[in-house]
Amino acid sequence: MNSTQYSENVRMALETVRSHKLRSLLTVLGVIIGVVTVIVIASILTGMRQSIVGLVEEYGTDNIYVFHLKTGFQGPPTREEWNREPLTVEDAETLKRRGSAIEQVAYQAFAFFRNPTVRTQNESFSRSQVLGVSPNMGEVLNVGLSEGRFLTPADNSRAAKVCVLGVNIVEALFPHQQRIVGREVQISGTRFTVVGLMEQRKNTIFGESEEDNRAFIPYRTMRQLMPQERNLLLLVRAVPGRLPTAWDQTEAILRQQRGVRFDQDNDFTLNTADRMIAQFDAITATLGLFAIAISAVGLMVGGIGVMNIMLVSVTERTREIGVRRAVGGKRRDIVMQFLFEATTLTTVGGLLGVLLALGLSQLLSWLIPSMPSQIPAWAVISGLLVSVMVGLVFGVWPAVKASKLDPIESLRWE
Repeated sequence: MNSTQYSENVRMALETVRSHKLRSLLTVLGVIIGVVTVIVIASILTGMRQSIVGLVEEYGTDNIYVFHLKTGFQGPPTREEWNREPLTVEDAETLKRRGSAIEQVAYQAFAFFRNPTVRTQNESFSRSQVLGVSPNMGEVLNVGLSEGRFLTPADNSRAAKVCVLGVNIVEALFPHQQRIVGREVQISGTRFTVVGLMEQRKNTIFGESEEDNRAFIPYRTMRQLMPQERNLLLLVRAVPGRLPTAWDQTEAILRQQRGVRFDQDNDFTLNTADRMIAQFDAITATLGLFAIAISAVGLMVGGIGVMNIMLVSVTERTREIGVRRAVGGKRRDIVMQFLFEATTLTTVGGLLGVLLALGLSQLLSWLIPSMPSQIPAWAVISGLLVSVMVGLVFGVWPAVKASKLDPIESLRWE
């Protein structure tokens, strides 16, 4: 096909779309829905992934998280895991003492108070999570402070009633107030003195990080208040550049410390930032397949609509096809003309879908500022390419049918 014929086919295809605007729009509605679905879901998942990657990296890329239950995005614990013995402070001290590739070991215990509400005389915050932590937890987790200090070894050794509060707790208890350090709050009926305020992380998920609702208290203080709570999470910081070695040492030392035989699986789990991100990717891959399935239905409906309308168009333009064949038009020219019309329809639908998805993503970001959203280029390109392919695939039958019309019979068509 020469450039003149190509230009003529494009002109005729665009003219057909312009002359039947409403019909064309309704025809490609399924394509629009399919493209919008893929792009919007891809933008949300991409935004969430970037937020999680940034947040995990803020906590530290050299950290190993050790717990007797599953951590990260691995799903709920099994019955066998619930029966495991929790980790201990002695385990943490042994790791620090014997691990040559281990720089620090911090630990935290979750205090499951019956009433975890943090109160002042006039205000309260009921979504708090109280953690008893070792004094080096702030350093291991890269906790930033906007005011005051973190917990000290002296606080822990004397089981001091002091705490460090997250930003959500501070905003709820001390709205528009200054000089909060030194004031008192009540945690489950016990008075604590505020010694530090945590900064909000730069990277958050839906506008929050888990620290924003947390109150850190010394580990020994928590043990005095709740001696029955034994669940301990260890955070092992590796010497920079020696994370794999620290992983192996942590596993070997804990297996020996906890009496795990060589033929038994670990009775604890280890996790790192990279593994958490990989676990999240596995989850989002499933969601991505679900989005593709939804968009595939829309694209299928759109493709059938295009095929149907092109078959109608062949019937309506039988005489036109006969005239073109009578003046020397070849079957190949008729096929290319109708294929161009079908692909033009679906490409326009794809472009409309991209524009609508861009607008919808911006609208979601405006309505929900904390909603992570970033449209990846691959989603836009894929949406456009798929819309073109839909036109090609579903336009073949009408195009071939048009090319096989008898010129003489077509000229007699009324």
